[in-house]
Amino acid sequence: MKHLAYLNKFFYKYRWRLLPGIIFVIISNIFAVLPARVIQIAFDLVSENIGVYRLFDGFERQELVHEVFSSSLLFFGVLVLALALLRGLFLFFMRQTIILMSRHIEYDLKNEIYAHYQDLSMSFYRRNDTGDLMNRATEDVSRVRMYVGPAIMYSLNTIVLFILIIFSMVNVSVKLAFFSLLPLPLMAIIIYYVHSMINTRSEQIQKQLSRLSGFAQENFSGIRVIKSYGREDDIRGKFAEESEAYKKTSLALVQVQAIFYPVLLLLIGISTIVTIYIGGLEVMDGSISAGNIAEFVVYVNQLTFPVMSLGWVTSLIQRAAASQKRINEFLHTPSDIHFKTSSPLQIKGKIEFRNVTFVYPDTGIKALNNVSFTMEPGQFVAIVGRTGSGKSTIANLIMRMYDPTEGSILIDGVPLPDVDLKQYRSQLGFVPQEVFLFSDTIANNIAFGEASTDMPKVHQAAKDAAVYANIMKFEHDFETLVGERGVTLSGGQKQRVSIARALIKSPQVLVMDDCLSAIDTKTEEEILRNLGTNLQGKTSILISHRVSTIKNADKILVFDEGQIVEQGNHEELLETDGPYRYLYEKQLLEDQLPEKK
Repeated sequence: MKHLAYLNKFFYKYRWRLLPGIIFVIISNIFAVLPARVIQIAFDLVSENIGVYRLFDGFERQELVHEVFSSSLLFFGVLVLALALLRGLFLFFMRQTIILMSRHIEYDLKNEIYAHYQDLSMSFYRRNDTGDLMNRATEDVSRVRMYVGPAIMYSLNTIVLFILIIFSMVNVSVKLAFFSLLPLPLMAIIIYYVHSMINTRSEQIQKQLSRLSGFAQENFSGIRVIKSYGREDDIRGKFAEESEAYKKTSLALVQVQAIFYPVLLLLIGISTIVTIYIGGLEVMDGSISAGNIAEFVVYVNQLTFPVMSLGWVTSLIQRAAASQKRINEFLHTPSDIHFKTSSPLQIKGKIEFRNVTFVYPDTGIKALNNVSFTMEPGQFVAIVGRTGSGKSTIANLIMRMYDPTEGSILIDGVPLPDVDLKQYRSQLGFVPQEVFLFSDTIANNIAFGEASTDMPKVHQAAKDAAVYANIMKFEHDFETLVGERGVTLSGGQKQRVSIARALIKSPQVLVMDDCLSAIDTKTEEEILRNLGTNLQGKTSILISHRVSTIKNADKILVFDEGQIVEQGNHEELLETDGPYRYLYEKQLLEDQLPEKK
């Protein structure tokens, strides 16, 4: 239960729903136990007065005895029905308080998990599968809700009913109560033994379900690749294997439950037989009445459902504990990124790297090695280099998706950890290398970073990104729905929509990570020209592998194997016979080859 202890704060929060629910449980069970006493009185009434009825056989008073006898039985019948109705009423109140409380806790827990996900750094998402993240926020939370709702409700109901019934039994006959409840310790031992088995197999089920969800989510996202390579049958076979593994783990739990319930029913049956036998001996001794046997049989049968529900409740609690353990693992995972909240921040755009070394925590790859440089406010800085040289890592560090392993990064002379991260990022524009568009309209995708969709600003951002003309050719122009991950648009259109999304913010610092790779040279020149006009006095960083894109930059940083091997402007770098000149001449030659053909 140590994992489920995390939920205690929610029980305290909703205590004014839980406490009335407990009261309703107690009242409903009082009305559940009382009918047994009424039946005992009615049974004794029948057994005692049947002789009186026969005694007046042939006399007129026999009819009077019959009327009184019938009226009494009718009264007791109506009383049992009234008690059942009252119990049903309070059971309704019980569910309206406890089950509704569980829905509120489910809502709060999902929001808490999602909010924590938002605070975690990129390294967390590199380490964990998307399907597993989704499963913990949905399926695991649903299992926890079954604990805070039905499991607690039925557990309270069982405990209160046990106490009331045992008290009533002992009040009538200690000996008969002892023999009637004799199988209960054996039940407790069986339940204790089954606990560990249910817990282990529940954890296996959840882990396999996460794998199955992750596998399906990944393949749905990459369906175009699967179809392009004709791998449908292979993927279908792998999915069947994952489903088979989930089926086996689920059946393993079902097998435990399949044995558990019949054994409990057998013990309940034995308890009834013992009650009748021992009760008969007690009646013969004159210790109790025949009505008491009927009363005890009712009590034993009333315990049938609570005892049977013990197995179900046990399963719910154990599965909830397994799920809450998985949820706690993520909720207790601290973010690698910490920051101090501050007064309103207005950045100017000076960025300084001081002896920065960065190693990716999940792979151990050293992306940067002792890198130092300075970007002045308003500068257009370009970063170029071969694949894997550390260019994108610079963008991630500037956006503070990660913190450097060694060294420091300063913005306007202030170390990044001392800057309010939300205010800092709100003044940055970022165009990632891998464009991501939401399943929404083009207008809403462009206005994603804004509080509302201001259409004039959206149109202007689209024009600056040279995508306005393309959008207007669509049937619904800016209201065109973008498919999942932007599948509706071409690669170049997605990149330009992503650029428009960054430009609409009028950022003080714009970071573009190789976002012009799918755009033709003419459109690229138009975008860069618009950027030069709109970003005057603002710092812009362009990461690219094409020299033609960056030759007008104020400063060019040439990276190789995580280090800066050259820096300067285009003309200065061409004068030195270094990597930049080699890269420039190579690309120039590649551009001229098609013309010769």
